[in-house]
Amino acid sequence: MPDPVAEFQQVSKRYATDLLGRSGVLAVDNVSFAIQAGEIFGLLGPNRAGKTTLVKILLSLCRPSSGQVLRLGLPVSDPRSLGRIGYMHENQAFPRYLTATGLLEFYGALSFVPPEELRRRIPRLLDRVGLADRCREPIARFSKGMVQRLALAQALINNPDLLVLDEPSEGLDLNGRQLVREIARELRNAGKTVLLVSHVVPEAERLCDRLAVLVAGRIAYLGPVADLLRDPRTGNARPMEQALRELYASSP
Repeated sequence: MPDPVAEFQQVSKRYATDLLGRSGVLAVDNVSFAIQAGEIFGLLGPNRAGKTTLVKILLSLCRPSSGQVLRLGLPVSDPRSLGRIGYMHENQAFPRYLTATGLLEFYGALSFVPPEELRRRIPRLLDRVGLADRCREPIARFSKGMVQRLALAQALINNPDLLVLDEPSEGLDLNGRQLVREIARELRNAGKTVLLVSHVVPEAERLCDRLAVLVAGRIAYLGPVADLLRDPRTGNARPMEQALRELYASSP
């Protein structure tokens, strides 16, 4: 079996709450799981469960207090794998004076995509996300949904091996949500990997192959979606919302 695309090994993260670091909040507590190539992996949990902290560690935006994280076979401290990651955040802070084309040119250059490849890739991506006819307009004129579509194109500009979707449905209409699902499945079919971080339960149920459910910084469930939906008492299928409520309630 090939190496995991991402692997968390006994990872903990404590945030200091005073200047001397003598007290703190434990956001992630001894978390271990791996994300394999060619799957859509879901990271679910209530607010303050530790999901954002794990994503930040994966993207080298903060360091774990203990444990190890591997990204595409390399420690997250090694920046060489960052160019193979795509990231779509739920709240964008794009420069509003840039056009859609200008933004993708900027992010493509940051990802070391060759200029000639960018010239081919940008029109295709803008057409795929439904912004081809607005490519020369400043982002300041875009609606929230249009900005989210542009964010999806930005996350794909480097043809990533791992795409991280952080609450991707935020601000999108039904067609936009369907677009996200289609692109996630296309990437999976191409052997690439998608990490979906979401509060939208139906979205995770439709898309994900496996899930890690965090509660209070710990793994409360790790495995296939189908196993989570199976009621352990009866063996019958149950709604995911019910399964998650019971999981949250039973976790310490």
